[in-house]
Amino acid sequence: MKILVAYNVAEGDKDALVLGLQQAKALKAEVIVMASLMVSEKGYSFDSRAKEDALQKLSEAKKFYDEAGISCSTELMVRGKDPGEDIVEFAKEKKVDLIIVGVRIRSRVGKMLLGSTAQYVILKAHCPVLTYKDLSGKK
Repeated sequence: MKILVAYNVAEGDKDALVLGLQQAKALKAEVIVMASLMVSEKGYSFDSRAKEDALQKLSEAKKFYDEAGISCSTELMVRGKDPGEDIVEFAKEKKVDLIIVGVRIRSRVGKMLLGSTAQYVILKAHCPVLTYKDLSGKK
């Protein structure tokens, strides 16, 4: 069994990693931690430092799983797609059995204007999607 943890590197989303670990232990699954960096129509919307930061956080995520004895690989996607599209397409390519993605609270107008990565993944994924929200109030 394969679990895809859609990792928000901008947030340093430890909740996603912990939930992925719990699920991997319960289901005896391997984990893929995947992050997607946005690309604008005019080119990259991030600098090389953002890419290096993302790679560092993915390395730390792998170490987290390695220390727990869970098989883990990481992927940084920079394919010119929105994160939701990247997650759904990547999950299908890798034939994952479960996607874990965080949800953020937004206003109705915010959802209408900006869209929602989690909503896209939930509606378009080929497999079950496990969502979580942060209850500490920091997000």
